[in-house]
Amino acid sequence: MSDAGAPPDKSEGQGGLDQAGFELGGETATPYRVLARKYRPSNFDDLIGQEAMVRTVSNAFETGRIPQAWILTGVRGVGKTTTARILARALNYEKPDGSVKGPTIHMPDLGVHCQAIMESRHMDVLEMDAASHTGVDDVRQINDSVRYAPASARYKVYIIDEVHMLSTAAFNAFLKTLEEPPEHAKFVFATTEIRKVPVTVLSRCQRFDLRRVEADVLMGHLSNIAKKEGVEVEPEALGIIARAAEGSVRDSLSLFDQAIAHAAGTVRADAVRQMLGLADRTRVIDLFEHLARGDIASAFGEFRSQYDVGADPVVVLSDLAEFVNFVTRVKIVPATADNVAFGETERVRAREFAAKLSMRVLSRMWQMLLKGITEVQTATRPAAAAEMVLVRIAYVADLPTPDEAIRMLDQNGGGAPIAGGAALSRAAPASPLSSMSASPMRTSASPRSGAEASARPQMAPPSAQTQSAPVLRINSFPQLVALAGDKRDLLTKAALEADMRLVRFEDGRLEVALERNAARGLVNDLSRKLELWTGRRWTVVVSNEAGQPTLRAQNEQARNEHARAAEADPRVQEVLARFPGAKVIEVRRLAAEPPESNIIAEDLNETSDGDDD
Repeated sequence: MSDAGAPPDKSEGQGGLDQAGFELGGETATPYRVLARKYRPSNFDDLIGQEAMVRTVSNAFETGRIPQAWILTGVRGVGKTTTARILARALNYEKPDGSVKGPTIHMPDLGVHCQAIMESRHMDVLEMDAASHTGVDDVRQINDSVRYAPASARYKVYIIDEVHMLSTAAFNAFLKTLEEPPEHAKFVFATTEIRKVPVTVLSRCQRFDLRRVEADVLMGHLSNIAKKEGVEVEPEALGIIARAAEGSVRDSLSLFDQAIAHAAGTVRADAVRQMLGLADRTRVIDLFEHLARGDIASAFGEFRSQYDVGADPVVVLSDLAEFVNFVTRVKIVPATADNVAFGETERVRAREFAAKLSMRVLSRMWQMLLKGITEVQTATRPAAAAEMVLVRIAYVADLPTPDEAIRMLDQNGGGAPIAGGAALSRAAPASPLSSMSASPMRTSASPRSGAEASARPQMAPPSAQTQSAPVLRINSFPQLVALAGDKRDLLTKAALEADMRLVRFEDGRLEVALERNAARGLVNDLSRKLELWTGRRWTVVVSNEAGQPTLRAQNEQARNEHARAAEADPRVQEVLARFPGAKVIEVRRLAAEPPESNIIAEDLNETSDGDDD
């Protein structure tokens, strides 16, 4: 985490800055400090991107509702340890004139204890790295020392970093002290793995989730630091660094420090890309366009050109996937294209692609890239593996989705087989970017073999068995369910009984309402099976009407009514009274037995005789 302002200015007679960013006396010049340490925050006002946490802590301090323990969690570099030190400083803030009597969040000047706390050398603010102190003995030392009052500060503050590294026994040894610490003791825990901290510890702490800092906020922060450092930097370069940091302020400052050294002057976007091993963003977008058109030759040429200048194949595919994600977000939320963290060219072209590409195409590209990146990472020849990933993406760029293929079959009458790739090229919709300039590769890439085209399940013509099957008429929905049972298709029969509510039924047409847990492809599967079973087309329509209850619900209702009728019978009530806890489970009429009334009467007589004995 970095502060929004510069370090305190040197006053007259004072020397350089120490490692924590505070002024020291003397004339000795301090060595160079990296930006991540030089611009580390020293108070709540300097924290960026954590407004919710700052507001909660501020209100707690102002109202005196200060807990005995905090736990800070978040990704690396968002400011967990820095926030812990600021909390320790706020708890012990005291001016030399004694004007501040208690904890406060307002710390405009350095107090009596501030410098030592921020330098991690105050004897009452103890920092422990749980990664190297994981055992019970380390926690026992804290439990023994916590009983003693602070030497000079207002509170003893224990800062334990990476607390999830403590052993189970060490956590258990902490519980009693953490639940009922002395009034002069406070605990601040920091962790990147909150799930590894026992709930018994979490329940005793006030938890704060430090969020990733947005890229545009990081850009503004880096821009302010560049001005203070006297460094010229291109806005696009700041955007690249901010996105590469992935919400970590420390990572962004480390990358910015490296970029300044790499550039040895003005920090330019090209230099940052070269430093990070990234491909040119414009060239990544060009590669995306070639793939969306299905232009494999141009995509190969662009990829090889990027690879020859040093781009990593995995990085190229990752950047490509990132741009696919950005276009998808722009398509869903157009305001996303206004984010200044992305370059002007990137935002403009993303709007164009979002308007012309369907969500299915973008989703398909994302899935193939996601799987392809994993393949390239494990391949012995990453460049060749990446090229094969590009081939797959470009190959399917102009193929119809299953619903589009079914719609084309319906428009063509549904019975004529598609003969060869030429017919597919004429019937298939245009390439996703057909409105742009046509690619010369489209002609050579389109004629795919007829065997491949006809082998797709959704494109297959009706089989000979379907065309020659005898026509079967069905007059009611129960007959339809019985037909599924006769065909031994138990899954379809169960779905008809439990997942479909009948709205209207005609021979050849079924209109139903679906239950929430119905399978997504139930309607299409049922229509296909009915055509196979009856020898003619069926239309299955999903209606918005409520429809009748499902057959399973109707059967359940009938069983309940029979059970209630049986329970209302005086003779059954007498049986139930003689056997407390008994209940009617099922009512059945046995054809081979005497009438039901005689059976009940005989059973009652036998029961009565047995009791008399």
